[in-house]
Amino acid sequence: MKLLYNNHHQNRTQRMAFAGLFVILLPIFVPNLFEPLGRASPTMLSEWNAPKPRHSSLLKIALHRQIPTEQQSELWSPLVSQGWRPCAESTALPKKSRGYVQVFLDGGLNQQRMGICDAVAVAKILNATLVLPHLEVNPVWRDSSSFADIFDVDHFISSLRDEISIVKELPSEYSWSSREYYATGIRDTRIKTAPVHASANWYLENVLPILQSYGIAAIAPFSHRLAFDNLPTNIQHLRCKVNFQALVFVPHIRKLGETIVHRLRHPPGKLQASGTEFHKGRIGDSEVTGAGKFTVLHLRFDKDMAAHSACDFGGGKAEKLALAKYRQVIWQGRVLNSQFTDEELRNQGRCPLTPEEIGLLLAALGFNNGTRLYLASHKVYGGEARISTLQKLFPLMEDKKSIASAEELAKIEGKASLSAAVDYYVSMQSDIFISASPGNMHNALVGHRAYLNLKTIRPNMTLLGKLFLNKSMGWTEFQHAVRNGHKNRLGHIRLRKSKQSIYTYPAPDCCIFFEPHIEFTISQLMVSSSKN
Repeated sequence: MKLLYNNHHQNRTQRMAFAGLFVILLPIFVPNLFEPLGRASPTMLSEWNAPKPRHSSLLKIALHRQIPTEQQSELWSPLVSQGWRPCAESTALPKKSRGYVQVFLDGGLNQQRMGICDAVAVAKILNATLVLPHLEVNPVWRDSSSFADIFDVDHFISSLRDEISIVKELPSEYSWSSREYYATGIRDTRIKTAPVHASANWYLENVLPILQSYGIAAIAPFSHRLAFDNLPTNIQHLRCKVNFQALVFVPHIRKLGETIVHRLRHPPGKLQASGTEFHKGRIGDSEVTGAGKFTVLHLRFDKDMAAHSACDFGGGKAEKLALAKYRQVIWQGRVLNSQFTDEELRNQGRCPLTPEEIGLLLAALGFNNGTRLYLASHKVYGGEARISTLQKLFPLMEDKKSIASAEELAKIEGKASLSAAVDYYVSMQSDIFISASPGNMHNALVGHRAYLNLKTIRPNMTLLGKLFLNKSMGWTEFQHAVRNGHKNRLGHIRLRKSKQSIYTYPAPDCCIFFEPHIEFTISQLMVSSSKN
């Protein structure tokens, strides 16, 4: 009896030991399960509890949609000239530099891109030499990529050689001026009080004296530290020139981007995605209106966005509680949207579009199931389970991992900024671009594509919020409302208003001239801008 007890006790002890070891090791092998507050990734639980489609009646018709050839032709046709054309005027290079300006830029790729443009402008205002901007490690993406890892430095410097002096690194007598130097104490050469959207006069009054005294000035933080209004015309033109001409990605980014673009435009006949019962067999170019063309969808529906919106996305009480907890921990009660009901938020257009909703929008606009759709910079809260509806609507959907090999992606693996750069490049080459929700990448691409008169769809969030609340609406009525509500949201020029970003609304600051013989007039554009 004693022997049986000892064996039982020993087995129980071993089981407890194995259980303890399992609990210790589980977070290592399944980290997402224990990271409900991970900022960039969906939790495993959110994938397991993925909601069912919320707009089943619309989805059922959309899956079997037939798009008239005339509508397809109209959709894929490029934008006609709107009477504006980009140009860049050069200004004289100062005879003598007043010193060196350093900037330290945080944020993701597109926020840093705007910071680089502003840094060049500030250096011009000060008649100073710009040191190649330092890109901080993003605390969310943890990408340590430098300026030279992302952008072609030689092209950057040579493109601006008639405007401003730029050096790759400081001369030896200023080598002490580094990020580490400024992180260890208060320094006379560091400016940390630059206000958001500071004027040119602020820099002349506060930074120039430091330059004159020490020969160098380091500005950190610097993101969004230059105003969009009341600046000299030549400074505005210079910002545009930097953004649209001087900032070119490094060769391996461009090469990978070209490879992806080529495969999107010239794919081999491929079987439809598995898991769909609605479309079987092959789709050849002869069957697809818009053959050789593709659309890029920037699908931004990460946990940050879902939580910050305070909207209901159909995941039930578990999802609501998880997002509420995340919202409280990250923003500590500073999310004002949480004061409103889901219906109020949707009526105001404040809820990001889910993969299902962006799919229905695209289908209603006339994209058929043979559309080659490329997903850019997508990290979907809820994972593949949540994106499955979009996949059913667009079986030829691709992303970097599905269209390029592991060997081709090796140089950008684990590098969020390089990955975003590839998506930016592909987006600029696409026939049509659409972003599911506003953000830095959305803003950057909307502005860049407007500058080049490329078709870009801007979802009417207020309209869509109201349409998706109407559960009795049929497909024909929904399709009609969507098409009417997006007639003037396909890339038409919108003039920049006061305080709006020059990088999102490049007209008229970016030296885009009006041509009188075109049917558009300034007054018409002003009216269009005010309505949209």
